Order: sequence, then structure tokens, then C-alpha cells
Amino acid sequence: MWPLGHAAVGYLLYSLSARARFGGRLATLPTVALLVGTQAPDLVDKPLAWYAGVLPTGRSLGHSLLVVVPICLAVYWLARRRGRAELGVAFGIGAVSHPLVDSVPALWSGTEVNYLLYPVVPVTEYEEGAPTLADLLAGSLGEPWFLLEFALAGAALLAWHRDGRPGLGTVERVLRRATRST
Repeated sequence: MWPLGHAAVGYLLYSLSARARFGGRLATLPTVALLVGTQAPDLVDKPLAWYAGVLPTGRSLGHSLLVVVPICLAVYWLARRRGRAELGVAFGIGAVSHPLVDSVPALWSGTEVNYLLYPVVPVTEYEEGAPTLADLLAGSLGEPWFLLEFALAGAALLAWHRDGRPGLGTVERVLRRATRST
């Protein structure tokens, strides 16, 4: 799945979770923590596999539930100690949803999802160096999962609007300050 799809699924899950738990509008910082969490597995695995060559594939360490879950628990613990538990919850929903969502197309097609238990279970190296953006896009265009990402993004955008557009006010204030100082 592409970053947009991960962000969309994470946002939808977090929005549902937040509404079920406290029914109010979402705040900016937890939404940012959520978005960081949705991208974290790829931000770890892709560079370390494709450019540094220290991981066997772009889905390994950062996509392993054996790594992601303890990290999420640690983030939650730290956030809670600082009186910001919701940041940990949001990050955790984003980070855990990422590898689970990546596994859906693989399970659908009967492909292995060993990365969910890496390094206990070995992963198959399926890449030969860093692919280009054009290669990644060409490989995705015919996939129904790729098209589904846009529908998910639309649903997430609607949910974001319903949730009060968390973060938009902050971005507007920053842009106003930036344009005044130029």
C-alpha cells in the first residue's frame, strides 16, 4: 500500500476509535502522531533495505508485529507518563494498522506474510535494490488494492471533515505567520 492508503486507513480507524471512546472532536497532536505511526514501518524498512542494505527487504523489521507492538507500548507508556496518553494511542493505531493492511493483499493472493513475525520467521527477499517511483507506480496501476486506496482516502477526507478537520487551524495559523513575515 502507498502512503496515502496507510494514512487513510489509519485515520479511519483512529476516528472510529476516538468517537467510540470519547465522542468528541479529534485534536491536532494525536492526529499528527497517528500519521507518523501510519508511515513509520516504511520509514524504517525501505531505507534500511533499499539503500543501507542492512535489512533483507522493504517489509521486515518495521513491519514485524514482534517489533511494532513493543514500540507502540513504549510510546504509549512515555506519552502517558507525560500526561498525553492519547498521543500513544494514536501512534499505536497508525503503526499497528500499517503491517496489517499491507498483509491483506498478500493473504488474498496466497502470498506469505512472514514479515509480521520477522526476525523469528525469515522473509523472502523480493527486491533487488531500490525501485524507482516509476517502477513502483507501474507495478501498482493494475492492482485493485491501489484503486481502493483512493476510495479509502475519500472516506478518510470525509471523516476528517466530520471530525472538525483536526490540524487545519494550526496549518492556517502557521501559514498566516509565515506570509506576514515575508
